[in-house]
Amino acid sequence: MKKKEKLKTSQRMDRQALVYHKQEPKGKILVVPSKPVDTDDELSLAYSPGVAAPCREIAEKPDTVYDYTVKGNLVAVISNGSAVLGLGNIGPLAAKPVMEGKGILFKQFAGINVFDIELKVKTVEEFISVCKALEPTFGGINLEDIAAPDCFEIEKRLEEALSIPVFHDDQHGTAIITAAALLNACHIVDKKLDQVQVVFNGAGAAAIACAHLVISLGVKKENIIMCDSKGVIYSGRKENMNIYKKEFAVKTSKRSLADAVQDADVFIGLSVKDVLTPNMLKTMKSKPIVFAMANPDPEIKPDLARKTVPDVIVATGRSDYPNQVNNVLGFPSIFRGALDVHATHINEEMKKAAVFALAELAREDVPDSVSRAYQDEVFRFGPNYILPKPFDMRVLTRVAPAVAKAAMESGVARKPITNFEKYKLKLASFQGRRRGFIREIINRVKRKNKACSYSLPRIVFPEGNSKRTLKAINTLYEEQLMRPVLLGDTDEIRQLIQEMELDNMDEVEIINPAQDAQFKNYVETFYRMKQRKGILKKEAARLMKDPNYFGSMMLELSAVDALITGATQNYVDSIRPILQTIGTGKRKIASGMNVVLVQDKVLFFADTTVNINPSAMDIANIAVHTARVARGLNVEPHIAMLSFSNFTGRQENPKKMREAARLVKKWYPDWIVDGEMQADTAVNPDIVKHIFPFSQIQKGANVLIFPNLDSGNIAYKLVQQLGAGEVLGPFLMGVKKPANVVQRTGTTEDVANTIVMTCLKVQAYKEFGEKQK
Repeated sequence: MKKKEKLKTSQRMDRQALVYHKQEPKGKILVVPSKPVDTDDELSLAYSPGVAAPCREIAEKPDTVYDYTVKGNLVAVISNGSAVLGLGNIGPLAAKPVMEGKGILFKQFAGINVFDIELKVKTVEEFISVCKALEPTFGGINLEDIAAPDCFEIEKRLEEALSIPVFHDDQHGTAIITAAALLNACHIVDKKLDQVQVVFNGAGAAAIACAHLVISLGVKKENIIMCDSKGVIYSGRKENMNIYKKEFAVKTSKRSLADAVQDADVFIGLSVKDVLTPNMLKTMKSKPIVFAMANPDPEIKPDLARKTVPDVIVATGRSDYPNQVNNVLGFPSIFRGALDVHATHINEEMKKAAVFALAELAREDVPDSVSRAYQDEVFRFGPNYILPKPFDMRVLTRVAPAVAKAAMESGVARKPITNFEKYKLKLASFQGRRRGFIREIINRVKRKNKACSYSLPRIVFPEGNSKRTLKAINTLYEEQLMRPVLLGDTDEIRQLIQEMELDNMDEVEIINPAQDAQFKNYVETFYRMKQRKGILKKEAARLMKDPNYFGSMMLELSAVDALITGATQNYVDSIRPILQTIGTGKRKIASGMNVVLVQDKVLFFADTTVNINPSAMDIANIAVHTARVARGLNVEPHIAMLSFSNFTGRQENPKKMREAARLVKKWYPDWIVDGEMQADTAVNPDIVKHIFPFSQIQKGANVLIFPNLDSGNIAYKLVQQLGAGEVLGPFLMGVKKPANVVQRTGTTEDVANTIVMTCLKVQAYKEFGEKQK
């Protein structure tokens, strides 16, 4: 980019940033109530006189402060503004936007509340004194943008004085992410940590913390040369030294950075732009590792580095280059784990646990949800992907448990976690309820498989060449939920698996329908089933070459336990072979259902995909199917038959919905079902209480049955697109055997969720058989 263009881009970014921060409400953080204060009673509980009760409890038992207040989920981000980003000593007032920014990252990535505190203090003693006084308020302290060497003393003394975690992110956050990147880079180029020669350029807080951490991981101290603006830090040097630099002084004749990098394996820069020249890079060993983390401009630009030495692995602090060393991968999850066990410190064991968790995560397959956050870029472990991306939601669920476990094992946890599976569910809920919901079902399926000695179900996937399907199967492989069977051209699918590097699927079963030994049997069987419905034998043979028909016949004849399709074609074409081959259960109607997660509620919408204008009898049967799904998910169904009127409509739809409610009540007198009613009446208990006290649904409906496909489909898609709730599905109901059709526009995560729900459906089929259909 030319200098003039670069200046224009920078100016445009400045303008956008100013508008972003100035728009109402100003700044980036708010304080919002976590409890309702809408009535006199609630006001009395929130403040006087009710608030006295928790005050007395805490006075008597100080540890209960974590039970009755936000302390256990509240972090102070504290700075004096003496070393802010690349801006230097701009003071506490000008540092406030950065501290607010840190606060929203804590909240966004780990659900942690933050107060930013900017201190107008002149000495280390004043800074420490204020922090000590704040200890009762917070569960932890994140020190930010404090100049060296003061930051070392401040952190050390606060760690000794306080019984809550104190963490200087500029030091340790950078060190943790850098160390994880170094582990993976060395793995890729096949170099051992205890053998690599490492050069640090920059000897401030971050560089010294990085050096300490990589030494604890295996890098030999004698293999490290540290440089600053005056050159190599060597034994006996007097100029610009302090006790922290002196620790890394080495006996060497090398004096300049150019001398230091000769025959080095690793360059770690936390200094200034363009100090590592192409000629210097050429003198490093083969397959060099270069972490050029100066901001905003790196020590050497990645493009120039790769042009100079093609096999170099480069990381920077910037998001517009691969391998960004971004502290947001660390501090939110690290504090999450520390807070959740009431840790007294964040020690070396916890930091190393975070390093290993991040390094291991980067080696796994990357979900589509991550790619979508980065303009559909495909990420795969290798020279250009050695660290997870900040918007990889798995970071929290991997790093926080690892940190918490390390805190427990190292003796600094005051409240150990006893069930890590439940803990991971809780973490998933910070990122949206859907992940936690699905994780809970995965755990439930695995528990039941073990308790009932169920063999893993064989699930057939007619679209064996769908990349989304393959990635979804691979993602769930380690969960050991099912045995996949892929349909399609064997060579094509094997080639695709190899190209996508789906190592878990090397031995997956693949069937080419036309070449399979059962092909003729399936043709004959299908012909016998359909010969009186206009299907000739030749047509039966043609249809059976279609993987959807072949897969449906496999399920019909119990060669597999379930079927999932729809990733590459429209819904109607996907469901037709299922209905023609397998058919519906005793209620004689198939329908689609979506699970909708809104705040703390689980709702079920039906029919959302199949029946254009169902009759009252159809709707009643759809309601029964949906209620059974709700019960299968441990939700007691409260069924609302929806329309545009409340109990009095004389038009066709209201009458139809009233009749459907009557039929369900006739079949199941103990069930809670009512209608017709408007949607707001159905989900808002206050409306029912004040206007319709006679209604059976007093606590809000959770099974919402729509009068036609228009309304059902529109409703769930509006919820999905407007962000009013999280939507799973659609899931197919009413078919004789377990089958599901995913949306062609769905993601890999959607396919994976459908696989999980299908495994649950297989268990229900094994347990109840025909009764569940």
